[in-house]
Amino acid sequence: MSVARVEAGRRVKWEPFAAMVVLLVLSGWLVVGGADAGITVREGAFTSPIRVANTRGVVDYVKEGGEESFVVRTRDGWSSASMSAGAFRAAFGPAVYEEVSASRTNWVFRLFNITSWAGVAWVGLGLLGQFAFTGRMLIQWFVSEQNRRSTVPAVFWWLSLVGAGALFAYFTWRQDVVGVLGQASGVVIYVRNLRLIGKERRRAERVAE
Repeated sequence: MSVARVEAGRRVKWEPFAAMVVLLVLSGWLVVGGADAGITVREGAFTSPIRVANTRGVVDYVKEGGEESFVVRTRDGWSSASMSAGAFRAAFGPAVYEEVSASRTNWVFRLFNITSWAGVAWVGLGLLGQFAFTGRMLIQWFVSEQNRRSTVPAVFWWLSLVGAGALFAYFTWRQDVVGVLGQASGVVIYVRNLRLIGKERRRAERVAE
């Protein structure tokens, strides 16, 4: 990236790209490994996230010799007694039991914190929105490097609108009120900017005529 030429004799700065990579690695660690880093589970256990009121934790699931055992562990250090499959099903219901036991055999479910293949489609929609947001910033950066001044092309707003729409739907499915509020306000701004660009283009065409 540091040697990519955008114009003859000009190079894209490598420092912003390096900072972006560091931030992505850090955020990936926080999501995949850092969120429940303080919870100690049994060796060889599979975990599924759990939330009761404002308390978060994991279900520690082990299957050995055909016998299943479950332990609920919270971030504040509390752990339940080991429960058999029957006891866990009686306490949390058959749906939760199926979700926890299914996570053992599907790394995709564990990675994206979902419990069904329908969830994969929703995660895909969320990733599409995030890729659109990332793409708009890369394009804006590239165009600005070409012009040697901060420039916002029209495609920036189109990608913003696509990304916001996809993420709005994804956050709604996740029931994430912070994400929903953030994207809802952005959609209006992106549409307004596109309308202003359209009006300016039509005005310029009338003057040219």
